[in-house]
Amino acid sequence: MLLQAEESQLVLVDYQQRLMPAIHDREAVLANALRLAKAARLLEVPCWGTEQNPQGLGPLDPALQPLIGKTVSKMTFGAAEQLIPRLRPPARAPQGNARSLPKHLQKPAEPQDERESLVLAGCEAHVCLLQTALELLEQEFEVWVVTDACGSRTERNRDAAFDRLAGAGCELVTTEMVVFEWLRSAGHPQFKEALALVK
Repeated sequence: MLLQAEESQLVLVDYQQRLMPAIHDREAVLANALRLAKAARLLEVPCWGTEQNPQGLGPLDPALQPLIGKTVSKMTFGAAEQLIPRLRPPARAPQGNARSLPKHLQKPAEPQDERESLVLAGCEAHVCLLQTALELLEQEFEVWVVTDACGSRTERNRDAAFDRLAGAGCELVTTEMVVFEWLRSAGHPQFKEALALVK
């Protein structure tokens, strides 16, 4: 099973200004998050962000802010409750005047774009990212965790999160895997620009 750009959404979890200095290998983690966000924008993949207790941990890293469509704030560690209305919007109501037209003459509701493949990355891997991913799995999304764009304060906590996520059914991938699967071919019109992001 490969990722498809037209079925994907990117969720970047808690890359916050006061948290990132404590994250192990933070420069590489943030650089990969930026690559993902830029690739998502280039390939028209919706991108969402979350902020855990922004009054305490500050806003998202300023380099990420302009690349994210919408950021949700939360006090809970998992973000599914705040994200699901955006990731899976309610169906549109049928078109037409329901009082004057019989049901068989009303225009049917337009189907929503179903983007059920969620590509997640974030900090801390063993707390907010893990809880968000597990909650989204419970809601029957396909969850892909980008390991080289995730971090925790210690390697042990980060690696324990990956073990648990894989065991729960998440797909573990890297930034380059995501970008090349979204592209699918060197013939893609955005191939050169996307390639420049990962080189």
